[in-house]
Amino acid sequence: MSRTIMLIPISSGVGLTSISMGTLRAAERKGVSVSFYKPISQPRQGGDGPDLTSTIVGQDIKTAEPIAMSVAENWLGNEQSDVLLETIVERYNQVNTTDVTLIEGLVPTRKHPFANQVNADIAATLGAEIVFVASPGLDNPSQLKERIEVACSHFGGTKNKNIKGVIINKLNAPVDEAGRTRPDLSEMFDGSDAAKQANLEVMEIFNTSPIRVLGCVPWNLDLIATRAVDMAKHLNAEVINKGEIQSRRIKSITFCARSIPNMIEHFKPGSLLVTSADRPDVIVAAALAAMNGVEIGAILLTGGYDMPAEIVDLCKPAFDSGLPVFKAQGNTWQTSLNLQSFSLEVPADDKERAEHVSDHVAGHIDGPWIDSLAEGTQGIRRLSPPAFRYQLTEFARKAGKRIVLPEGDEPRTVKAAALCAERGIANCVLLGNPEEIKRVAAQQGVQLGAGVDIIDANAVRENYVARLVELRSKKGMTEVVAREKLEDSVFLGTMMLEAGEVDGLVSGAVHTTANTIVPPFQIIKTAPNASIVSSIFFMLLPDQVLVYGDCAINPDPTAEQLAEIAIQSADSATAFGIDPRVAMISYSTGTSGKGADVDKVREATELAKEKRPDLVIDGPLQYDAAIMENVAASKAPNSPVAGKATVFVFPDLNTGNTTYKAVQRSADLVSIGPMLQGMRKPVNDLSRGALVDDIVYTIALTAIQATQQQ
Repeated sequence: MSRTIMLIPISSGVGLTSISMGTLRAAERKGVSVSFYKPISQPRQGGDGPDLTSTIVGQDIKTAEPIAMSVAENWLGNEQSDVLLETIVERYNQVNTTDVTLIEGLVPTRKHPFANQVNADIAATLGAEIVFVASPGLDNPSQLKERIEVACSHFGGTKNKNIKGVIINKLNAPVDEAGRTRPDLSEMFDGSDAAKQANLEVMEIFNTSPIRVLGCVPWNLDLIATRAVDMAKHLNAEVINKGEIQSRRIKSITFCARSIPNMIEHFKPGSLLVTSADRPDVIVAAALAAMNGVEIGAILLTGGYDMPAEIVDLCKPAFDSGLPVFKAQGNTWQTSLNLQSFSLEVPADDKERAEHVSDHVAGHIDGPWIDSLAEGTQGIRRLSPPAFRYQLTEFARKAGKRIVLPEGDEPRTVKAAALCAERGIANCVLLGNPEEIKRVAAQQGVQLGAGVDIIDANAVRENYVARLVELRSKKGMTEVVAREKLEDSVFLGTMMLEAGEVDGLVSGAVHTTANTIVPPFQIIKTAPNASIVSSIFFMLLPDQVLVYGDCAINPDPTAEQLAEIAIQSADSATAFGIDPRVAMISYSTGTSGKGADVDKVREATELAKEKRPDLVIDGPLQYDAAIMENVAASKAPNSPVAGKATVFVFPDLNTGNTTYKAVQRSADLVSIGPMLQGMRKPVNDLSRGALVDDIVYTIALTAIQATQQQ
């Protein structure tokens, strides 16, 4: 039986889109299939533009087309509310095929005073469970409670059994005297202790209320960090230097009206530096900071002046480093007024920020309530990408492992280590020069506290010389050569792993795959029950996660090796919460094909079944027969795997690598990996183009592997 939940805002400015995104994400994390419907489009700018929430979530979740606001207003004005509701029901039925359908109500505004009545009518028509969305604004917890109870009374009060509770958003947010959210006041409101205290006070007040609190979402300044390009568009600014304008984020705004010595402290990562174009001293100082690795958000020039050509030439190295520069026509005062009117909403095309908002909100919604949404639902549970990523971090937290990062002074690696510590994913060891690591962290605006260890490579290198000589003596290793090898941070990290001082190793952000895996092959070697090292990729499809192996290590495995790769891949899938149904991929399905290649796959399938009768394995299967139920019905009707495979084992590296890249790039999917299998202790390689999140998830994978191999 499916559930219909309707989010109803009790006022404007509650962050309804964020709560919708977070609720959907929280349900997905639990393996609940979800769909979304905003019955009436309500763009912030008014008119009949696209609805923001529908546009954002519609990229990954099944949605129905909202009714244009002008059409809805016309029906309501002509007393045709029945036509409006009938149309809403028709479109709702198009998406009500999942475990949960989330409905987003209208925000009550001066332009839309009818919102509360329409929301009540929609909820009653669809039989939806009602969840109110509120934000404190200027209210203290007691006043907020009263306001929510008044809103509840407009929907039948506590006698209405369909009212399930309230989600409170923007807890401890900076607001001005009119109750408007003001990020520029955030320093007055910042601090996790204040947020925790506010949360506690709210929960205590609502202990005496019949309305259940289903979530308290604290304000987080990082979630409104906008891209520099969005700021430039808002100001209708002329771009002087594009740089990394699409990816750099603005976390603070500084008006550079003072002398340089008094401005230096504001030249920090994420700062938008606003200065008149006739202040070359500020521009040059900012350029120097950028050249020293400080990732300034952008420079905004005011006054309509052109930057002198001599200054442009002088600052070219900084501009080439990615520093965005754009120019507004107005003076500094006019520009400051324009900046205050900037919308804090997530742009529909900002996927990175949408992900962060979804995850943040989801982490503060009541777990038991989300669990209850799946009660009574039926069908095969497919692990969605959000569920997989959430499960990955949860498993890693429980593992509590220590992971060494040999590229300790690499900026993305430093950020990833700090994030892992913040989220409790792993205790990361940054290997390198402590002063350099701290300098890089400061440039990135990162604090390295508890959960991140910094080890001076020069101070510990000698500790491993004798052991390396012992391990590689048969290969002619001497102390002189050992010291030379240990100059390589990956070799040094590998020796720490061999000694049991860390539980896993992650490298590759600046090293090649060979640099990362050769030392472990020589020192760590294969696990006792493994004769081969292989790899898998986790392919994050829109509605499920698949495992592909081997796409990175073995060029042309034998039938025996292919059988072991299948078993390793199935065990890895199980370790990460994926029910393994293993398809042995070939150009032929069943007995229809002949030839050495298909015979190898057939033999490997039989060997794998003999070794592990507990696993569900079938092959040879063509890819379409393995993944598509309608094709499986005609090509392999009796197969326990065809049409529902979750683990795909390719016959050789050529096929595997080509397939994973074709799927990843053509469908614009996220893939996590390669994750190495069969090592005695976990070692994993990164792409040199890895993002910070890629490194975080690889660290989580490695921590979980360490638990699996104990």
